[in-house]
Amino acid sequence: MVFNWFKRNKGKAEEESIDADAAAPEPKGESAADAPTRDVSGTTGEQGTGSGETSVAPPGTATPPSRPAPQSKPEPEQAQDEAVGTSEPVLGSPLATETRRPGLFGRLREGLRRSREQLSNSVEQLVLGKKVIDDALLEDLEAILLQADMGVAATREIMDRVTQRVRRNELKDPTALRAAIRQALLDILQPRAQDWTPQKGQTQVLMMVGINGAGKTTTIGKLSARWKAEGYSILLGAGDTFRAAAVEQLQGWAERVQVPVIAQGAGADSASVLYDAYAAARARGVDLLIADTAGRLHTQAHLMEELKKVKRVLAKQDPAAPHQIWLVLDAGTGQNALQQVQQFHEAVGLTGICITKLDGTAKGGVVAAVAKALPLPIRFIGVGEGVEDLRPFSAEAFVDALFAESGS
Repeated sequence: MVFNWFKRNKGKAEEESIDADAAAPEPKGESAADAPTRDVSGTTGEQGTGSGETSVAPPGTATPPSRPAPQSKPEPEQAQDEAVGTSEPVLGSPLATETRRPGLFGRLREGLRRSREQLSNSVEQLVLGKKVIDDALLEDLEAILLQADMGVAATREIMDRVTQRVRRNELKDPTALRAAIRQALLDILQPRAQDWTPQKGQTQVLMMVGINGAGKTTTIGKLSARWKAEGYSILLGAGDTFRAAAVEQLQGWAERVQVPVIAQGAGADSASVLYDAYAAARARGVDLLIADTAGRLHTQAHLMEELKKVKRVLAKQDPAAPHQIWLVLDAGTGQNALQQVQQFHEAVGLTGICITKLDGTAKGGVVAAVAKALPLPIRFIGVGEGVEDLRPFSAEAFVDALFAESGS
């Protein structure tokens, strides 16, 4: 069918571009990683790269960086992280069994409330009192999907399926449209629901990337809490050496979760810090190194090159490293998220996506848009501030919460 609504409204709902918090200087090669290794003061069995001392924060201790960052107004990501309440469950609680605890679906449903109002409730109101499915109703349905940030590709697929069923007389009752849309959305999302956990007995690297304010550091902290509770040993690498107070922020999470962190001073070479962190993780036999990186816009070519450098430097110790590269997306960015996914994937080769802040937006349909953009797994979604609100992505649970009956 012809997507009339989209043509009439093309350009009216374009996402505003996201301003960069700052621009980091372009890296100056890989000499830090190639320099001879040496013992680092205050560590045991760890090696540096000659780019400054590496501080190790043992469990329960936050080690200040060698060059304290100036106190400044919190960046968007930092402000969001500091807003996390203190009423969370103990970080060492058995999160691996959280699916058996009551109320989890309720929290997911509440986290998707705005998106459900934009999509499911709008469809319910659209078909109320209608007797037939005609072209006008289908055009209005298309408009609802686009307004829910489903994106053109996902909207086209859903509308094609619905239209074909109508033409074959398989779908006659307007009240059945809601169920048809639900099934079509589930079919889009199901292939992207692929869980991942660390492997014991071998040191892996998970590198987290994304734009400023997407919630990378918060996501790292919550993942650390989850996997530590499941029995994995975790080490954090403070590779965001550019943003003010980023190192202290990660160290704060490390202290709460009771995992060590490798850090250097503000302005240190990110690739060098993460090279040292990986060397320390391997020396200790840690299951997983989670590497934080500085936020950067996908349009900043020189900063994207810096990410490529980090990847090359880690590969000097293990050609397979980093073993996982996950992009953290803020759901509130809407269709701009598609450009982020495409350009970060072209730069470093993503292996997963985490979509955060779904509780603060009506743009939950962006999950479908991202699922259609590239065949990449959606690993986790964030629907609240608590540790348990960062949850493995389940297509069925997500769709059920999005289409939950009013009052259920």
